[in-house]
Amino acid sequence: MLDEIDKRLLAALQTDAHLTAQQLSDQLHLSSSQVGRRRQRLEAEGYIQNYAAKLDPVRLGLSVQAFVQVQLGTHGPDQAKGFGRLVNTRPEVISAWTLTGDADYMLRVFCADLQSLNTLIHEILLPHPAVSRVQSQIVMDQFKRDAPLPT
Repeated sequence: MLDEIDKRLLAALQTDAHLTAQQLSDQLHLSSSQVGRRRQRLEAEGYIQNYAAKLDPVRLGLSVQAFVQVQLGTHGPDQAKGFGRLVNTRPEVISAWTLTGDADYMLRVFCADLQSLNTLIHEILLPHPAVSRVQSQIVMDQFKRDAPLPT
């Protein structure tokens, strides 16, 4: 179980994973060693899965962000596994979900330009034998950035 200090520690690390034990100690009013032990426990128990840098997609030349809904024509374990393998090979697909409703999958993609998105949809996704329909929504602006999880 998480106590309030664990939750505050997780919230602080989601905001800035580079905080030193001393900085966390100051924020949480604990000793550095107590903070370190709590952090190690949260890592060991899987609350903290990894640490990663958030990159600016535009500075990397990825000016088009889109959400792509995919509907399969046939629904079986082989089709789902095959589509999953395809998605996992595509670096422009940064996350994917299975859904309820009309679409079977939702993909979040970043592409260099509209032509790259068009290529992904028409030359990669639609030709997959299990795919029957693809619909994309291009992000015009992201007014709220990916936020930390509530703790």
